[in-house]
Amino acid sequence: MCNAIAAVPGVGLLTATAAVAAMDDPKSFKSGREFAAWLGLVTAQTGTGGKVELLGISNRGETYLRTLLIHGARSVLFHSKDTGPWLEQIKKRRRFNVITVALANKKARTIWAILAYNRPYQNNHVSVRAA
Repeated sequence: MCNAIAAVPGVGLLTATAAVAAMDDPKSFKSGREFAAWLGLVTAQTGTGGKVELLGISNRGETYLRTLLIHGARSVLFHSKDTGPWLEQIKKRRRFNVITVALANKKARTIWAILAYNRPYQNNHVSVRAA
């Protein structure tokens, strides 16, 4: 399991083992967003009556794993030559720290998907939303 997660760019063995230890069972989270919210990497949501309000990112959650993912994302931003079209588009619109957290969020969701579906990491994989 840890080797499959460590294949993700920006995620090493230390982050992989911390993710497996912290998550315990990936099926305890409904989705990758729920896992990222548990880490504290996505905005908080609140609302009633069909109106959803997005709040800021808090410092609550799994601080150790969140820190490792943010440092890994920062490393990818500094050292990667081919970052992909998604990252190139977001670089045009956002500040560096916002990009770093967005990439860490994407890595957290990828880790959840690898563990939940028991598949190896594929760089060019495109997920399809279930109907």
